[in-house]
Amino acid sequence: MGTVVLMRFSVLDRAAGTHHESHDETLRSVANHAQHVEKLGFSRFLVAEHHGVPGIPGSQPAQLATYVAAHTSTIRVGTGGIMVPNHPPYLIAEQIGLLQSLFPNRIDIGLGSSVGFTKPVREALRQGEPIELKARLEDDVEELLGYLAGTGAVSSFPADNARTPIYMLAGYRSALTAAKHGIGVITGGPLSTQADAIKAYRDNFTPSEFLDEPSAIASLNIAVADTTEKARNLLLPEAHSQVLSRSTGVFDELRVAADLDLDSLTAQQKKRIDESLAHTVYGTKDEVAAMLDDAAQNLSVEEFLVTGDIPDREGRSYSEELLMHLM
Repeated sequence: MGTVVLMRFSVLDRAAGTHHESHDETLRSVANHAQHVEKLGFSRFLVAEHHGVPGIPGSQPAQLATYVAAHTSTIRVGTGGIMVPNHPPYLIAEQIGLLQSLFPNRIDIGLGSSVGFTKPVREALRQGEPIELKARLEDDVEELLGYLAGTGAVSSFPADNARTPIYMLAGYRSALTAAKHGIGVITGGPLSTQADAIKAYRDNFTPSEFLDEPSAIASLNIAVADTTEKARNLLLPEAHSQVLSRSTGVFDELRVAADLDLDSLTAQQKKRIDESLAHTVYGTKDEVAAMLDDAAQNLSVEEFLVTGDIPDREGRSYSEELLMHLM
């Protein structure tokens, strides 16, 4: 078996709730999670932005990142990401500058392109039509980077002066946006899709005041346990909730695998769960080491962002401890 070399791990915590927690408890547990992976030696801890989702109370990433950074001391903290269509670029620049001023040299900012999941949410966010929002994304990113670099039409304070590493959460199109503006990229999805996006990003990268050379991080749902089945069960609840949300329109709080009613699922739903898990990485330490070694070589990356939402908190902690040995 090959050995994973020069490998770093970071974590994205979406603040996904469980049926055993209140929203208050879920949000406070995010800082506890960050403290745990900080002790293990993980590189970064990122939080996300979701609106109108019952199972995810983490709606304000800049505020949540402030809370996490205040409860940690060495791990880099940031967003994965702030959704650019949801905010005026000037306000995002102010949020980034404030975080950087409060926690210098510890902040990383990921920017996303997602719009409100439903029309009522988009209306509540004062958004326009999704097609229009996507069309102006590149202009909004350029405007935001101008404020951060100090070249915008107006100044933002605290001034960032291009100190904060900026990443785009990217599919293929957003990877090209990141390359054009000389910022980092965090890819997601199936490995083949990530490979195409990272290649396009590197082939088209233009150095900037933010970054001299390409910087790519690959995100994967990863779980490690003493057996393959136990590892699969750590990731099963998220896949289950995602599949059910297609039917109900609601992503609810997560239940641990033992509490899931899998027998009530249709054949199509079971197939979709299997398809979802096929794009994840899970297994014993040796199995995951082999899969990540192959992925790292195929993608030419040295850092993985661990993204799976796992309601089994003890299982998640143990998975991260096992993953630590692969660094």
